[in-house]
Amino acid sequence: MTPPAVFAAVVAIVAVASTLMTGLVRAAAPRVGLFDVPGARSLHTRPTPRGGGIAVVVSVLAGVAWAASQGLIDSGLARALLLGGGVVGFVGLLDDAFRGLRNSIRLTAWFLAAGGAVWSLGGLTAIKLGLFTLPLGPAGSLLAVVFTVWMINLYNFMDGIDGIAGGQALVAGAAAAGLLAASDHLGLALIAGLIAASAAGFLPWNWSPARIFLGDVGSGFLGFTFAVLALASETAGALPLLAWALLLLPFLVDATLTLARRALAREPLYKAHRSHAYQLAAQRFGRHAPVAAAVVGLDLALAVAAAAGAAHPALLLPLLAAALVFLAIVWLRITAPLRHARGGVSSTTSSPPSR
Repeated sequence: MTPPAVFAAVVAIVAVASTLMTGLVRAAAPRVGLFDVPGARSLHTRPTPRGGGIAVVVSVLAGVAWAASQGLIDSGLARALLLGGGVVGFVGLLDDAFRGLRNSIRLTAWFLAAGGAVWSLGGLTAIKLGLFTLPLGPAGSLLAVVFTVWMINLYNFMDGIDGIAGGQALVAGAAAAGLLAASDHLGLALIAGLIAASAAGFLPWNWSPARIFLGDVGSGFLGFTFAVLALASETAGALPLLAWALLLLPFLVDATLTLARRALAREPLYKAHRSHAYQLAAQRFGRHAPVAAAVVGLDLALAVAAAAGAAHPALLLPLLAAALVFLAIVWLRITAPLRHARGGVSSTTSSPPSR
Protein backbone atom coordinates (compact mmCIF):
# COMPACT_ATOMS: atom_id res chain seq x y z
CA MET A 1 0.00 0.00 0.00
CA THR A 2 1.15 3.55 -0.70
CA PRO A 3 1.68 5.90 2.26
CA PRO A 4 -1.55 7.86 1.56
CA ALA A 5 -3.49 4.58 1.47
CA VAL A 6 -1.89 3.46 4.75
CA PHE A 7 -2.73 6.80 6.36
CA ALA A 8 -6.33 6.60 5.13
CA ALA A 9 -6.64 3.08 6.53
CA VAL A 10 -5.28 4.13 9.92
CA VAL A 11 -7.62 7.11 10.10
CA ALA A 12 -10.58 4.91 9.19
CA ILE A 13 -9.62 2.35 11.85
CA VAL A 14 -9.42 5.12 14.47
CA ALA A 15 -12.87 6.41 13.50
CA VAL A 16 -14.41 2.94 13.83
CA ALA A 17 -12.54 2.28 17.09
CA SER A 18 -13.76 5.58 18.52
CA THR A 19 -17.36 4.74 17.65
CA LEU A 20 -17.19 1.25 19.16
CA MET A 21 -15.38 2.37 22.31
CA THR A 22 -17.85 5.22 22.86
CA GLY A 23 -20.65 2.67 22.83
CA LEU A 24 -18.80 0.52 25.35
CA VAL A 25 -18.16 3.51 27.62
CA ARG A 26 -21.82 4.51 27.42
CA ALA A 27 -22.88 1.03 28.50
CA ALA A 28 -20.40 0.94 31.40
CA ALA A 29 -20.59 4.56 32.57
CA PRO A 30 -23.64 4.29 34.86
CA ARG A 31 -22.16 1.27 36.62
CA VAL A 32 -18.91 3.07 37.47
CA GLY A 33 -20.40 6.45 38.40
CA LEU A 34 -19.65 8.32 35.15
CA PHE A 35 -23.02 10.01 35.06
CA ASP A 36 -23.80 13.69 34.53
CA VAL A 37 -26.60 15.05 36.71
CA PRO A 38 -27.96 18.47 35.64
CA GLY A 39 -26.39 21.34 37.60
CA ALA A 40 -25.87 25.11 37.55
CA ARG A 41 -23.92 25.08 34.27
CA SER A 42 -25.96 22.34 32.61
CA LEU A 43 -28.17 22.86 29.59
CA HIS A 44 -29.61 19.36 29.80
CA THR A 45 -32.52 18.22 31.91
CA ARG A 46 -31.91 14.50 32.41
CA PRO A 47 -28.98 12.47 33.79
CA THR A 48 -26.69 11.34 30.96
CA PRO A 49 -23.56 9.17 30.87
CA ARG A 50 -20.31 11.12 30.57
CA GLY A 51 -16.72 10.14 29.89
CA GLY A 52 -17.20 9.43 26.19
CA GLY A 53 -13.90 11.22 25.68
CA ILE A 54 -12.15 8.06 26.92
CA ALA A 55 -12.71 6.69 23.41
CA VAL A 56 -11.19 9.82 21.87
CA VAL A 57 -8.13 9.69 24.12
CA VAL A 58 -7.46 5.98 23.62
CA SER A 59 -8.00 5.98 19.86
CA VAL A 60 -5.85 9.08 19.23
CA LEU A 61 -3.00 7.97 21.50
CA ALA A 62 -3.01 4.48 19.94
CA GLY A 63 -2.67 6.12 16.54
CA VAL A 64 0.13 8.37 17.81
CA ALA A 65 1.97 5.36 19.24
CA TRP A 66 1.69 3.55 15.91
CA ALA A 67 2.91 6.61 13.99
CA ALA A 68 5.90 6.93 16.33
CA SER A 69 6.75 3.24 15.97
CA GLN A 70 6.80 3.65 12.19
CA GLY A 71 9.02 6.75 12.37
CA LEU A 72 6.29 8.94 10.89
CA ILE A 73 6.56 11.57 13.63
CA ASP A 74 9.61 12.61 15.61
CA SER A 75 10.20 11.44 19.15
CA GLY A 76 9.65 14.90 20.66
CA LEU A 77 6.13 15.23 19.25
CA ALA A 78 5.30 11.64 20.19
CA ARG A 79 6.52 12.21 23.74
CA ALA A 80 4.58 15.46 24.05
CA LEU A 81 1.34 13.84 22.90
CA LEU A 82 1.65 10.49 24.65
CA LEU A 83 2.89 11.70 28.03
CA GLY A 84 1.25 15.11 28.16
CA GLY A 85 -1.97 13.91 26.58
CA GLY A 86 -2.04 10.94 28.92
CA VAL A 87 -1.68 13.20 31.97
CA VAL A 88 -4.39 15.63 30.81
CA GLY A 89 -6.75 12.79 29.93
CA PHE A 90 -6.17 11.00 33.23
CA VAL A 91 -6.76 14.13 35.30
CA GLY A 92 -9.93 14.77 33.31
CA LEU A 93 -11.10 11.23 33.96
CA LEU A 94 -10.56 11.67 37.70
CA ASP A 95 -12.57 14.87 37.59
CA ASP A 96 -15.35 13.12 35.67
CA ALA A 97 -15.37 10.23 38.13
CA PHE A 98 -15.22 12.17 41.39
CA ARG A 99 -16.47 15.65 40.44
CA GLY A 100 -14.46 17.15 43.27
CA LEU A 101 -10.92 17.55 41.96
CA ARG A 102 -9.41 20.79 43.21
CA ASN A 103 -8.67 23.49 40.67
CA SER A 104 -5.13 23.71 42.06
CA ILE A 105 -4.54 20.02 41.30
CA ARG A 106 -5.91 20.32 37.79
CA LEU A 107 -3.92 23.47 37.02
CA THR A 108 -0.71 21.94 38.37
CA ALA A 109 -1.17 18.86 36.21
CA TRP A 110 -2.00 20.97 33.17
CA PHE A 111 1.04 23.21 33.58
CA LEU A 112 3.30 20.18 34.05
CA ALA A 113 1.87 18.54 30.93
CA ALA A 114 2.12 21.78 28.96
CA GLY A 115 5.66 22.52 30.15
CA GLY A 116 6.80 19.00 29.32
CA ALA A 117 5.20 19.20 25.89
CA VAL A 118 6.79 22.55 25.01
CA TRP A 119 10.17 21.25 26.20
CA SER A 120 9.75 18.08 24.11
CA LEU A 121 8.98 20.20 21.06
CA GLY A 122 12.15 22.25 21.57
CA GLY A 123 10.40 25.41 22.72
CA LEU A 124 9.02 28.31 20.73
CA THR A 125 11.44 31.11 19.83
CA ALA A 126 9.55 32.91 17.06
CA ILE A 127 6.17 33.11 15.42
CA LYS A 128 5.32 33.78 11.78
CA LEU A 129 2.96 36.69 11.24
CA GLY A 130 2.17 36.47 7.57
CA LEU A 131 5.16 37.77 5.61
CA PHE A 132 7.42 38.44 8.59
CA THR A 133 8.63 36.57 11.64
CA LEU A 134 8.37 37.92 15.18
CA PRO A 135 11.27 36.79 17.42
CA LEU A 136 10.14 35.88 20.93
CA GLY A 137 13.29 34.59 22.61
CA PRO A 138 12.88 32.66 25.88
CA ALA A 139 9.50 34.32 26.48
CA GLY A 140 8.14 32.38 23.52
CA SER A 141 8.30 29.08 25.36
CA LEU A 142 6.56 30.56 28.40
CA LEU A 143 3.82 31.93 26.16
CA ALA A 144 3.52 28.51 24.53
CA VAL A 145 2.94 26.88 27.93
CA VAL A 146 0.26 29.45 28.84
CA PHE A 147 -1.35 28.99 25.42
CA THR A 148 -1.49 25.22 25.91
CA VAL A 149 -3.08 25.50 29.35
CA TRP A 150 -5.59 28.01 28.02
CA MET A 151 -6.49 25.64 25.18
CA ILE A 152 -7.19 22.86 27.71
CA ASN A 153 -9.37 25.23 29.70
CA LEU A 154 -11.27 26.79 26.82
CA TYR A 155 -12.12 23.46 25.22
CA ASN A 156 -13.56 22.41 28.56
CA PHE A 157 -15.52 25.69 28.80
CA MET A 158 -16.90 25.27 25.28
CA ASP A 159 -18.08 21.68 25.73
CA GLY A 160 -21.49 22.66 27.05
CA ILE A 161 -24.05 21.66 24.41
CA ASP A 162 -24.53 18.57 22.31
CA GLY A 163 -22.23 18.22 19.33
CA ILE A 164 -20.31 21.48 19.59
CA ALA A 165 -16.93 20.16 20.80
CA GLY A 166 -16.97 17.13 18.52
CA GLY A 167 -18.04 19.22 15.54
CA GLN A 168 -15.25 21.75 16.11
CA ALA A 169 -12.67 18.95 16.45
CA LEU A 170 -13.90 17.19 13.31
CA VAL A 171 -13.78 20.25 11.04
CA ALA A 172 -10.57 21.76 12.45
CA GLY A 173 -8.78 18.40 12.46
CA ALA A 174 -9.85 17.49 8.93
CA ALA A 175 -9.00 20.93 7.55
CA ALA A 176 -5.60 20.94 9.25
CA ALA A 177 -4.89 17.42 7.94
CA GLY A 178 -5.55 18.56 4.39
CA LEU A 179 -3.46 21.72 4.69
CA LEU A 180 -0.55 19.90 6.36
CA ALA A 181 -0.62 17.14 3.76
CA ALA A 182 -0.57 19.78 1.02
CA SER A 183 2.61 21.20 2.58
CA ASP A 184 4.21 17.70 2.63
CA HIS A 185 4.19 17.43 6.43
CA LEU A 186 2.56 14.02 6.38
CA GLY A 187 3.33 13.08 9.99
CA LEU A 188 1.62 16.19 11.32
CA ALA A 189 -1.21 15.65 8.84
CA LEU A 190 -1.71 12.15 10.20
CA ILE A 191 -2.04 13.41 13.79
CA ALA A 192 -4.61 16.01 12.69
CA GLY A 193 -6.43 13.25 10.82
CA LEU A 194 -6.48 11.11 13.96
CA ILE A 195 -8.15 13.93 15.89
CA ALA A 196 -10.76 14.37 13.17
CA ALA A 197 -11.37 10.61 12.96
CA SER A 198 -11.81 10.20 16.71
CA ALA A 199 -14.28 13.10 16.71
CA ALA A 200 -16.14 11.62 13.74
CA GLY A 201 -16.50 8.35 15.64
CA PHE A 202 -17.72 10.06 18.79
CA LEU A 203 -20.03 12.66 17.23
CA PRO A 204 -22.97 10.37 16.30
CA TRP A 205 -23.28 9.47 19.99
CA ASN A 206 -23.11 13.12 21.06
CA TRP A 207 -25.24 14.95 18.49
CA SER A 208 -28.46 16.28 19.94
CA PRO A 209 -30.05 14.63 21.77
CA ALA A 210 -26.76 13.34 23.18
CA ARG A 211 -26.60 9.76 24.44
CA ILE A 212 -23.24 10.41 26.12
CA PHE A 213 -21.12 13.46 26.91
CA LEU A 214 -17.46 14.01 26.12
CA GLY A 215 -16.52 14.80 29.72
CA ASP A 216 -13.40 16.55 30.98
CA VAL A 217 -11.34 13.53 29.93
CA GLY A 218 -12.12 14.29 26.29
CA SER A 219 -12.48 18.06 26.21
CA GLY A 220 -9.20 18.76 28.01
CA PHE A 221 -7.39 16.21 25.86
CA LEU A 222 -8.67 17.74 22.62
CA GLY A 223 -7.64 21.24 23.71
CA PHE A 224 -4.19 19.98 24.69
CA THR A 225 -3.70 18.00 21.48
CA PHE A 226 -4.73 20.88 19.26
CA ALA A 227 -2.31 23.19 21.11
CA VAL A 228 0.62 20.76 20.82
CA LEU A 229 -0.07 20.10 17.15
CA ALA A 230 -0.35 23.82 16.40
CA LEU A 231 2.96 24.54 18.15
CA ALA A 232 4.69 21.63 16.39
CA SER A 233 3.29 22.85 13.08
CA GLU A 234 4.55 26.40 13.68
CA THR A 235 8.07 25.32 14.65
CA ALA A 236 8.27 22.90 11.70
CA GLY A 237 7.41 25.66 9.24
CA ALA A 238 4.24 23.83 8.22
CA LEU A 239 0.90 25.45 9.06
CA PRO A 240 1.39 28.77 10.91
CA LEU A 241 -0.19 29.43 14.30
CA LEU A 242 -2.26 32.19 12.72
CA ALA A 243 -3.89 29.63 10.42
CA TRP A 244 -4.58 27.42 13.45
CA ALA A 245 -6.15 30.43 15.16
CA LEU A 246 -8.56 30.73 12.23
CA LEU A 247 -9.46 27.03 12.45
CA LEU A 248 -10.20 27.28 16.18
CA LEU A 249 -11.50 30.85 16.27
CA PRO A 250 -15.14 30.29 17.39
CA PHE A 251 -13.91 28.59 20.56
CA LEU A 252 -11.08 31.07 21.11
CA VAL A 253 -13.34 34.11 20.81
CA ASP A 254 -16.28 32.90 22.89
CA ALA A 255 -14.17 31.47 25.71
CA THR A 256 -11.79 34.45 25.90
CA LEU A 257 -14.41 37.20 25.72
CA THR A 258 -16.68 35.43 28.19
CA LEU A 259 -13.81 35.00 30.66
CA ALA A 260 -12.88 38.67 30.23
CA ARG A 261 -16.48 39.78 30.83
CA ARG A 262 -16.76 37.65 33.96
CA ALA A 263 -13.42 38.94 35.24
CA LEU A 264 -14.49 42.56 34.71
CA ALA A 265 -17.77 41.83 36.51
CA ARG A 266 -15.75 40.29 39.36
CA GLU A 267 -17.58 37.00 39.03
CA PRO A 268 -15.84 33.84 40.30
CA LEU A 269 -14.05 32.56 37.22
CA TYR A 270 -14.41 28.87 38.06
CA LYS A 271 -18.01 29.07 39.26
CA ALA A 272 -20.40 27.05 37.08
CA HIS A 273 -22.41 29.25 34.70
CA ARG A 274 -24.12 29.21 31.33
CA SER A 275 -23.30 32.65 29.99
CA HIS A 276 -21.10 31.74 27.02
CA ALA A 277 -22.52 33.01 23.74
CA TYR A 278 -23.16 29.48 22.48
CA GLN A 279 -25.05 28.65 25.70
CA LEU A 280 -27.19 31.76 25.46
CA ALA A 281 -27.91 30.99 21.81
CA ALA A 282 -28.97 27.43 22.69
CA GLN A 283 -31.29 28.79 25.37
CA ARG A 284 -32.75 31.27 22.90
CA PHE A 285 -33.37 28.59 20.27
CA GLY A 286 -34.57 26.08 22.83
CA ARG A 287 -32.47 23.43 21.06
CA HIS A 288 -28.79 22.53 20.78
CA ALA A 289 -28.55 21.27 17.19
CA PRO A 290 -29.01 24.65 15.40
CA VAL A 291 -26.24 26.23 17.46
CA ALA A 292 -23.81 23.34 17.01
CA ALA A 293 -24.60 23.30 13.27
CA ALA A 294 -23.98 27.06 13.05
CA VAL A 295 -20.58 26.63 14.72
CA VAL A 296 -19.71 23.84 12.27
CA GLY A 297 -20.74 26.14 9.42
CA LEU A 298 -18.50 28.89 10.78
CA ASP A 299 -15.68 26.36 11.11
CA LEU A 300 -16.04 25.40 7.46
CA ALA A 301 -15.90 29.03 6.35
CA LEU A 302 -12.87 29.65 8.55
CA ALA A 303 -11.19 26.54 7.11
CA VAL A 304 -11.47 28.15 3.66
CA ALA A 305 -9.93 31.33 5.08
CA ALA A 306 -7.11 29.32 6.69
CA ALA A 307 -6.43 27.60 3.36
CA ALA A 308 -6.28 30.98 1.59
CA GLY A 309 -3.93 32.32 4.26
CA ALA A 310 -1.69 29.25 4.08
CA ALA A 311 -1.44 29.62 0.30
CA HIS A 312 -0.93 33.39 0.45
CA PRO A 313 0.78 34.37 3.75
CA ALA A 314 0.15 38.07 3.12
CA LEU A 315 -3.55 37.39 3.62
CA LEU A 316 -3.23 35.68 7.00
CA LEU A 317 -3.29 38.74 9.25
CA PRO A 318 -6.08 40.55 7.35
CA LEU A 319 -8.22 37.40 7.25
CA LEU A 320 -7.68 36.74 10.96
CA ALA A 321 -8.46 40.37 11.84
CA ALA A 322 -11.66 40.33 9.76
CA ALA A 323 -12.79 37.04 11.29
CA LEU A 324 -12.05 38.33 14.80
CA VAL A 325 -14.12 41.45 14.23
CA PHE A 326 -17.01 39.46 12.79
CA LEU A 327 -17.08 36.91 15.62
CA ALA A 328 -16.67 39.62 18.27
CA ILE A 329 -19.73 41.42 16.83
CA VAL A 330 -21.70 38.15 16.87
CA TRP A 331 -20.63 37.56 20.47
CA LEU A 332 -21.68 41.08 21.48
CA ARG A 333 -25.09 40.68 19.82
CA ILE A 334 -25.80 37.34 21.49
CA THR A 335 -24.62 38.40 24.95
CA ALA A 336 -26.22 41.87 24.92
CA PRO A 337 -29.28 40.88 27.03
CA LEU A 338 -27.00 39.31 29.63
CA ARG A 339 -24.74 42.36 29.86
CA HIS A 340 -27.68 44.78 30.16
CA ALA A 341 -29.68 42.75 32.65
CA ARG A 342 -29.62 43.90 36.25
CA GLY A 343 -27.25 41.82 38.32
CA GLY A 344 -25.63 40.25 35.27
CA VAL A 345 -28.35 37.61 34.73
CA SER A 346 -31.03 37.86 32.10
CA SER A 347 -34.24 36.02 31.44
CA THR A 348 -32.53 34.09 28.66
CA THR A 349 -30.89 31.88 31.27
CA SER A 350 -34.08 30.95 33.09
CA SER A 351 -35.22 27.90 31.16
CA PRO A 352 -32.58 25.61 29.68
CA PRO A 353 -33.35 23.60 26.55
CA SER A 354 -33.74 19.88 26.90
CA ARG A 355 -30.70 17.82 26.19
